[in-house]
Order: sequence, then structure tokens, then C-alpha cells
Amino acid sequence: MKEKIEAIQAEALARIAAADDARSLEDARVGILGKKGTLTEVSAGMRDVPKEQKAEIGQLLNTARTAITEALEEKQLALQAIADAKALEGIDSTLPARAVHHGSLHPLTLIRHQAIEVLRRMGFALAEGPEIEDEFHCFDALNTPADHPARNEKDTFYFDSGKLLRTHTSSVQIRTMETQAPPVRIIAPGSAYRRDEIDATHLSVFNQLEGLYVDTDVSLGDLKGTLEYFFREMFGAETEVRFRPHFFPFTEPSFEIDVKLHAKGQVPKWIEVAGCGMVDPAVFESIDSGRKDDAFSPEKITGFAFGMGLDRLAMIRWGIKDIRLLIENDVRFLRQFA
Repeated sequence: MKEKIEAIQAEALARIAAADDARSLEDARVGILGKKGTLTEVSAGMRDVPKEQKAEIGQLLNTARTAITEALEEKQLALQAIADAKALEGIDSTLPARAVHHGSLHPLTLIRHQAIEVLRRMGFALAEGPEIEDEFHCFDALNTPADHPARNEKDTFYFDSGKLLRTHTSSVQIRTMETQAPPVRIIAPGSAYRRDEIDATHLSVFNQLEGLYVDTDVSLGDLKGTLEYFFREMFGAETEVRFRPHFFPFTEPSFEIDVKLHAKGQVPKWIEVAGCGMVDPAVFESIDSGRKDDAFSPEKITGFAFGMGLDRLAMIRWGIKDIRLLIENDVRFLRQFA
């Protein structure tokens, strides 16, 4: 038995030394230490060894197994070193490494996060609603007449079911008031869809952020102060903001908001950025009709609403002249924000 173990060890070490690739080394390991390997079969014969020889033979088996295992590990490392060296042949290790490119959030995500952060500091809560809407929440509840151009199939994406892709996130304001009594102070960021021709300033899907504040004694001064603060936080403390009278079905009085853009090398000019106004009493009456109470009675509460395109804010913030750049995923453009 002793001679057999020594012979197996010598043969195994020679076979390991002769292995010239990972496959032949693995075959050697299996042939020696596997379930039917030569050393494994000898180990199984320990039960037939006389009691007085068991300690000596057992120690000899352990010594052989340790020597073979160490030889396998050393040979594996040597073969790996050879493979690594071959893989590096022809490579000049003195050349500088390639630059590691850093990723970044998309500019629309950046402007959305900043807008939400500013408004959350003023006490506005986030609200969400479905992008596939019905005409009541998208138009009727917002005091939009049946002949309004926005309700035309040329302007709005309709489904065969009569549902539509929301044209603004104002529908979220309606759904919030249906389930929540005043005071209500929310912002609703999200996608909106319109049948616009895609060009440098229009997309058929854009990112909008709308806000609503309803409580007792909410005034036009509250609206003006809120939005002036917001735009100065977004574009800088020196930003000039102006309100122009306008018309929206769901607010009265209504205004469009401009900020003065100071682009390097260009004459400063006013840019429209948002629409706003005091919530029309007809909207509150529609809400109460659906709720079947007077929680939003125009006799008791007032409120203001506003809406803006986040795509437009991003264009102003970074001087982007073509809105299509925001959806083309051109790495050369997006790399500027990394």
C-alpha cells in the first residue's frame, strides 16, 4: 500500500508538470482526485489496512493529497500567467489609459428636480394622475366649451373609446379636488400630448408642471409672489418677470408670464414661460357638483393655478435653441450635462 501511494504521487506530479493548458490540467485533477481517481480509489482501501498500519498509511495519504493539491494550484497559476502574458502581446502598457466617461441626469430630469424642489419648499405637495383621460377631467371640469379648438381631433389624440391622451396635467388638479377638501396646495409634473407639428419649438409630447393652491382668502398677490419667487430661484435673483393679461377657460383673471432672457452676445428679450390665473368659480362649481357638497363653494374659497413647460424652462436655462435636442439622445449634446 505504501509503495502504491508513493507511485501514485510521483505519477500525479509528473502528469501535472506535463499539463500545458487548463483542459489537460483539469483532466489530471479528475484522474487523480476525482470520484474515480487513482488516489481516491487507494483512499477507499483504508478499511482493509491492518489497524497497526492505519496511522502511517493515513498520514502518507494526507501528505500525497497535499502535495498533489499544491502542485495543481501552482500549475494553474503558472498557466494563467502564461495566458495573461499572451493576451498582452502587442499591447503597449506605457500608453495612457482611455478616459472614463461620467454619466449624468438628462437636462429635463435636472430641471424637473429643481422645479419640484423649489415648489416643495413653498409647501406644495406632489400629485399624480393618469395620462389617458376622459373629456370631463380634461375639458368639461375645466370650463372648456364644446367648441374650443383644444377639443378638436386636429389638436388632441383621441382613442376609439372616446378617451384621450391628456393635453395638460390640469386634469390632476381636478382629480385631487374631487377627493381632497380645501386647503389644497399641489403641483402635478408629467407628460402632456398635443397634435403639434414637430419643429424647433414644438413636440407632440412634452413635459409640463402645473400647480394649484386653494384656500380661504387666496389672492392674486399670492399668485404673483409665488411665481416671481419661483422663477428667480430657477434663473437667478436678478431675473425680470412680467405678467400679461390673457384668457384661459379655467382661470379668471388670467395671465401669461414672461421672463427676460439675457443671452450672451444678444439683445435681451422677453420669453413666455407660463400661464396662470385665479381659478374660475365655474371650475369650483363643477367640482362641488361631482362631490355633492359645497367644500369648494366660490362663496367660501378662492385659489390660483399655473402651468409651465419644463422643456421650455430647460431651453431657457441652458440656451438650447432646438427642443428636438431634448429627445434625440445625441451623446454629443447630452455630454454637456455630465
